[in-house]
Amino acid sequence: MNGSEAAGKEFRIMPLSSSDKRTILVVDDDPAVRSLIVEALRQGGEYIATEAADGKEALEALSSKLYDLVISDIHMPGINGMDLLSRIREINPAISVILITAFPSVGLSVSAMKTGAVDFITKPFRIDELLYKVNIYLREKSMLSVDGLLNKVEQEQLRDKVRRISAKGFIYDFIERLGVSNDNIFRVIADLALKVSGGEHCAILLYDRETGEFMPKFTGSVDRVPPRHTVPWPKKLLREVVEKKDGMLYNVSDPDGAASILCAPLTIRNNVFGILSLWKHRNGACFTDQDLHVILSLARRASLNLENKVLYETLYTNIAETFRALVTSIQARDQYTERHSVSVTEFVVRTAEIMECSPDDIECLKIAAMLHDIGKIAIPDHILLKPDELTGEEYAIIKTHCAIGDDILTPIALFEKERKIIRHHHENWDGSGYPDGLAGDQIPLLSRMISVADAYDAMTTNRPYRASMSPDEAITELRRFGGTQFDPQVVDAFIGSLQSTCSCRLPAIVSAPAEEKR
Repeated sequence: MNGSEAAGKEFRIMPLSSSDKRTILVVDDDPAVRSLIVEALRQGGEYIATEAADGKEALEALSSKLYDLVISDIHMPGINGMDLLSRIREINPAISVILITAFPSVGLSVSAMKTGAVDFITKPFRIDELLYKVNIYLREKSMLSVDGLLNKVEQEQLRDKVRRISAKGFIYDFIERLGVSNDNIFRVIADLALKVSGGEHCAILLYDRETGEFMPKFTGSVDRVPPRHTVPWPKKLLREVVEKKDGMLYNVSDPDGAASILCAPLTIRNNVFGILSLWKHRNGACFTDQDLHVILSLARRASLNLENKVLYETLYTNIAETFRALVTSIQARDQYTERHSVSVTEFVVRTAEIMECSPDDIECLKIAAMLHDIGKIAIPDHILLKPDELTGEEYAIIKTHCAIGDDILTPIALFEKERKIIRHHHENWDGSGYPDGLAGDQIPLLSRMISVADAYDAMTTNRPYRASMSPDEAITELRRFGGTQFDPQVVDAFIGSLQSTCSCRLPAIVSAPAEEKR
């Protein structure tokens, strides 16, 4: 059906009763996903579910039957999900559409919401969450489509409001999931602002309260539009935004024609630290109040995210420095511990990179490796600093440092993951380690990595009670004890990290396989 046919067609709004079963069309070129969704919908007995293998089949089904809801994949051959969404809006805008994709992006999500999708779901998804959303949207639809409840104008106004709420909800969720650094957050915020507003140029301007000046932190433009790094943002407008702590729209005369500016404050603890500014002048188009409301929502959510990140990073840094001071107090007693902690951290980070650990895991390892011997603060000097080999009783006391380290970090919720790594860094692959006798994959991977780095450093370091091994000798020992004391895969990755940096000898940590590091 083309646009003119759709325009001439009267949209069908069915009156509902409690006995009506809702009709749902599931469109996906993957038979397994399609069948999973259809079977889940049919199980409750509340829905009549029909399936289509692609956009073409879906349009044929829509031309012969009225559906309450369409669930469609986006990436399909021929008519894709976005094209299908547009055609459904032409055929009957009363049909709700949920789009699903395995390849989400900011632009795609915003475009789907603007075109009229009620929701945008990312694969893999939980089927119970999809069923929940289906239930919610069909309940909303029943309220909207009861005959005589709302006239057509009121329905369209309500749909517009629902779309605005959906767009704001997407912004909130997207900002909430941001895991990038503070500097990159500005880039992501600017990119999202351009997409949801239809602006051409965006700048995030930082405000200096002492000088009253505005300095660009990030500038960007939409695709195929040359960057406008020297946009003449009116200082009067910027200062008014700071004073009122509220967003503003402003139309100006530009050498290229009429232009429209939208500004929203970025705040931390109710103090303006910057302004999110947007500019466009295509065909004299202006930003609308709706654009302003959406950008204000984005600015508020972004400000909250930044404030939380700053507070979290400050708290995390302060706590980390406190524990580093504790490690320093151990180092004042035992100089070996100082070099050892630094060396283990260097070794284990390189191993993590070889094993392609996530950035979050690598940051976690940096803390855990630096603090892995923090429990030794409770070990008496006559044992910790003993120049001779330990007795059985002394060795048992040394072994308590893992559990003590765990206890020291337990009150700090931010270090929940790190304390578990520290607790288990002396567990052995075959279950003969301590403190809990874990074996194999029961031992956290990051603990296994520290264990290998710890042992290598101990073996290659001179101690009062024994001479150091050469790097080759230590590697031989690691291989010999792989599968008993150490995870063999971690041993291979560790040795690989040494070979990739073999131009210089690097320090090491923990005890040799045959003895306990102190």
